[in-house]
Amino acid sequence: MSIMKKTTKTWMGAVALVLGTSVVTASVVNQKGAPVPEPAQAAAPAMVAAPSAYVDLTTAAETAVNSVVYIAVTIEGKTQRIQSIDPFEDFFGDFFGYGGRGRQPQQREYKQPDRKGAGSGVIISQDGYIVTNNHVVGQADAITVKLNDNREFKGRIIGTDETTDLALIKIDAKGLPAIKIGNSDALKLGQWVLAVGNPFNLTSTVTAGIVSAKARSMGANGIESFIQTDAAINAGNSGGALVNEQGELVGINSMIYSQTGSYAGYGFAIPTTIMNKVVADLKVYGTVQRALLGVQGGDVDKYLDAQKEKGEPADLGTMKGVYIDKVSDGSAAEEAGLEKGDVITEIDGREVSKMAELQEQISQHKPGDKVNITYLRNKKEKHTSVTLRNSQGTTKVMEEVDMDQLGVSLRPINDDDKQSLGLSYGLVVNNIRRGKMMDAGATKGTILLEVNDKKMESLEDWEDVVKAANQSSDRALWIKAVKPSGRKQSIVVDLNE
Repeated sequence: MSIMKKTTKTWMGAVALVLGTSVVTASVVNQKGAPVPEPAQAAAPAMVAAPSAYVDLTTAAETAVNSVVYIAVTIEGKTQRIQSIDPFEDFFGDFFGYGGRGRQPQQREYKQPDRKGAGSGVIISQDGYIVTNNHVVGQADAITVKLNDNREFKGRIIGTDETTDLALIKIDAKGLPAIKIGNSDALKLGQWVLAVGNPFNLTSTVTAGIVSAKARSMGANGIESFIQTDAAINAGNSGGALVNEQGELVGINSMIYSQTGSYAGYGFAIPTTIMNKVVADLKVYGTVQRALLGVQGGDVDKYLDAQKEKGEPADLGTMKGVYIDKVSDGSAAEEAGLEKGDVITEIDGREVSKMAELQEQISQHKPGDKVNITYLRNKKEKHTSVTLRNSQGTTKVMEEVDMDQLGVSLRPINDDDKQSLGLSYGLVVNNIRRGKMMDAGATKGTILLEVNDKKMESLEDWEDVVKAANQSSDRALWIKAVKPSGRKQSIVVDLNE
């Protein structure tokens, strides 16, 4: 279960590291400046040893490998009711004198096979908290965690975040070998790193490489500022550790860039600067308290290139920064006075050269935090202070809506109800108790047809729309429903209450 991206380019080449010595030659002269003849057998030229390029990664590897786990997941196959017709019914019905009922459709249940997947995770605390990728465990119905010492535990999801592709799970264990978390901001280009994981079900695998780039954006997640490395990463490495020479965690391996789905030269890891904030929020709130600035735009150099291609070259006074193409209404940026055409160059005194860096810095804050922004307007430097907000436009803590708070148990509509009510889909309130749905007027037997303009064709549709509503600005469920009698009903559920 790995996110794979394909490229239309083929990268070819090789990197050679040549270790050698420097030869120092000198011309010897006498006091009058005349050259002194060389002896018949000249002495060997003086040799000056080059600085050692050897990096010992053994301690880092041996330490980190014990903190990385193998994660096996099971996604249960869905059970569907399908209509089928017995092709022999007419013939044998008449033959045995059953009256030939005439090819009546029969209802049969079909269960899709379970799906299996695997990935990696990193132990970040001795009491069993493990970080991995959302795409590894986000859809799992069962999680098994295997430690490097071969002990196995059942895992449970604490929280997931699709926007950053991170997830936090937990196992019931104590005294685990938690990894030391390092500062990904301190990484430098060319620095040695190790990728630790379980590619192709080969547990406890370590590969080495260097940091090839930082703050790389691949367009895979809503927020990303990847560490790019040439340490080999393959399917199964997802959720594993990227560590520095000291064995400190600096990133969570997330994806590769490949034509074939296998390693083709580069892998990408989520930096710990983003991970730390996500993990802390998932532990406390079950959801990420995401701060938003409220601007849309892109890298200055890309904007300038695009304008040049249009035949409309622009001069922004800089070649680095984030060009603002749009400021959202009612956003923190609008309140702070930012406008379309401005170029953000610094956040809290730290240089911002591209959008990925801006996202990374903002992602470390929570709604209500203040940040100082340096920007250019008409090539003149300006400064402003911004109070960040959440997706609802406030600075309040956002809590995940527990399905139990809604107070309903749902099931897909059966064929009898479809036929009697003339429906082709819907979810029936199978059981109801005191909760938000009952307070809004739902009763047992109510059939939900649409919620926030999304058709309710499966339980997954219901879960998805509730999750989306929880993150929206109005936090409400607008439900189109039908009573068992066929009477239409509108229900409005306020998730804020």
